[in-house]
Amino acid sequence: MKQLVYFLCTGNSCRSQIADGFLKAMGGDKYEVKSAGLEAHGLNPRAVKAMNEVGIDISSHTSDVIDPEILNRSEYVITLCGHADEHCPVIANNRVTKWHWGFDDPAKAAGSEEEIMAVFREVRNAIKARIEIFVQEGK
Repeated sequence: MKQLVYFLCTGNSCRSQIADGFLKAMGGDKYEVKSAGLEAHGLNPRAVKAMNEVGIDISSHTSDVIDPEILNRSEYVITLCGHADEHCPVIANNRVTKWHWGFDDPAKAAGSEEEIMAVFREVRNAIKARIEIFVQEGK
C-alpha cells in the first residue's frame, strides 16, 4: 500500500501544488499524494506555467481545504509555509510524521512578469530539490 503524503500551505495555490506535482511525477509509484490549504485560493496560473516548463501538468489540480480525515490517515504531513505550520489543525493520529519545509511564497513576488516568473522558477526548483531528497532517502 502506498504511503500517503499530504502537503499543506496557506492557500493551496502555489507551493503545495508544485510539491504535489513533483512527488506524483517522481514518487507516484511509492506515494499517494494530496495537497490542501488552510483556505482554498484557487490554482495559481503562474504555478501551472512554471511546472509546464519542466514537463509536469498540474492544470487539472484543484485547490482544496484541509480534510481532517486525510490529515489523520497520512503517513507524512508536510507544511510548506510558516503560516500553515503554525496553524495546522491538530493531528489526532500520533503515527503521522509531520515536517515543515519552508519556502518563500512566489505569489508575493513583485515586478515585471519575467521577474515574477523568475521567483516562481526559483521556488519550483527549490521544492524539486527537496522532493528529490525525500524520494531518494525518505526524509
